[in-house]
Amino acid sequence: MEKHTFHIPVMGIGYTADSPLKVAAYGINSVISLVDDILLEKLRKYYSEINKLKYIEISDKTIDYRALRITAYLNLMQDLIEAKIEKLKNISNLKEDILIDYIKHLPTNSELKKRLLQSEDIEEVRSLIKYNLRPGRIDVNIMTKIDKTNYIDHEALPVEYNDAHAALRGYANANITSSIVFSAGMNPRLYNYLENFEDFYPDASGFIKKKIILKVSDYRSALIQGKYLAKKGLWVSEYRIESGLNCGGHAFATEGYLLGPVLEEFKKNKKELYNITHSLFINALESKNKERSFCYPDLKISAQGGVGTAEEHQFLLKHYELDSIGWGSPFLLVPEATTVDVDTIDKLANAQEKDLYLSNISPLGIPFNNLRGNTKDEQKQIYITKNRPGSACPKKHVALNQEFKKEGQCTASREYQYLKIKQLKADDTLSPIEQQKEIDKVTEKSCICVGLGTTALLAYNIETKTEGKGVSVCPGPNLAYFTEKVSLTNMIDHIYGKINIIKRNDRPNMFIKELDMYVTYLSTQINEQFNPKQNKTLIKFTNNLLEGINYYQELFQNNYSAIVEQNKQALENLSDKYQKVIDLQLQLQRT
Repeated sequence: MEKHTFHIPVMGIGYTADSPLKVAAYGINSVISLVDDILLEKLRKYYSEINKLKYIEISDKTIDYRALRITAYLNLMQDLIEAKIEKLKNISNLKEDILIDYIKHLPTNSELKKRLLQSEDIEEVRSLIKYNLRPGRIDVNIMTKIDKTNYIDHEALPVEYNDAHAALRGYANANITSSIVFSAGMNPRLYNYLENFEDFYPDASGFIKKKIILKVSDYRSALIQGKYLAKKGLWVSEYRIESGLNCGGHAFATEGYLLGPVLEEFKKNKKELYNITHSLFINALESKNKERSFCYPDLKISAQGGVGTAEEHQFLLKHYELDSIGWGSPFLLVPEATTVDVDTIDKLANAQEKDLYLSNISPLGIPFNNLRGNTKDEQKQIYITKNRPGSACPKKHVALNQEFKKEGQCTASREYQYLKIKQLKADDTLSPIEQQKEIDKVTEKSCICVGLGTTALLAYNIETKTEGKGVSVCPGPNLAYFTEKVSLTNMIDHIYGKINIIKRNDRPNMFIKELDMYVTYLSTQINEQFNPKQNKTLIKFTNNLLEGINYYQELFQNNYSAIVEQNKQALENLSDKYQKVIDLQLQLQRT
């Protein structure tokens, strides 16, 4: 079967929690977040009941409950997907809904799709499906820095019971063959823990059951992390390049490195990246007495962040020689692929540019894409008005701050905010205005580790006594140009250029949009948050932006002429941004 050239990245905590069950039978890869084992356990119960399967609760009284819950959930997903595929392989007639859906969701120009549509022989159709159906993967995501130490009776448990370590173990022990995506940077201790699990190493034929994907924003980071893992005999099968700012969820701004130049660097250096890491990989396997005769694994490069048209999709694939493109936020409007409660999907469909903004609400202290008017923020404001700021913090997944408590607190929790505000009010070095400004920074934090998962519970009418009904959602700015709920078939057809579901005609090219966001980000850093110690860093930032704009000017004129034909202002926009960055650089030099 011709493979789809897109994948569905992880979104929030609950939005793609069961996406593989919805799309894997159609050959689409999607990613489950492993942050919230409580949510996954509730979903395991839900799916066990509706499929009339035996469910035995994994209690949090069990010391390794987090890993056990994750393993059990992933195994259930695998079993349900296999059952769906077996049903497809054993169809009894050509008009069954499961066959019609399967054909609809194949890649638009698929040869298999054409043959299935033309065939009137049930045996031929069964044979075509049997020998060509390759299900999408049940991939998982771990944010490497969410690795909270856990305690029993105020005594720290061993490191393998840390949140990320336990999630990794839960995945490693599952029956599935797929990939684990590590995001949010390098965690050496977690990477070292990978060495304990055989599924991450190649077998005698060179096959790796559980592959490693690194989400990165620049080539240097990819090379450093790839070499680190290769020295342990662990191969990075894919580098997933994400725009620093034009993305959903947490936004990890680069030092002014724009997506286009970063992709160009990967294209230019892919062979070097492979050769350097492969040499280290083979040497490490030899030192560990592991099979290495047939170890020439593939190295894939993919990209995501702000992609919204078939033209952008095809250009990225062809010009940068990519293997797959991540389509995230638009899929929040596709109930057949993601899980979003009715109220939130309506808010997303009606969201304008002004409603999608980069916020400071994340307890992790990282800029976070947010939807204005989400119910979790509304709930937060009610608590502030009642003079009881903060959340009850029922799950404690990001209870990482140890300022007031050894076991850690979440900065969005009521306990932390009470203590921090008390501390600020006792600080007589602050003026009333400065004090209120600092208090506002504290109360701005929102309980996203609960809010990002609640949507799945509401969508399936699962009780939310622990979580409450407040929903957080973190779409990228690209969502503003998708304005209605969409079927999976129509989204696939849009991606491959068969139809256009974008009703607006003012959507900027993804590269132009990202550049605009970086210039705005730079301006904010200089005019609102400037510290003289940042001067050299920000000068470097401006130089990188200027180089990136020069790259785009050449790209648009010579290789991407379609963008100039469709948007006559494209080159003028680049010139305007270039001058804006020059002005900001001069402003820096005067400080």
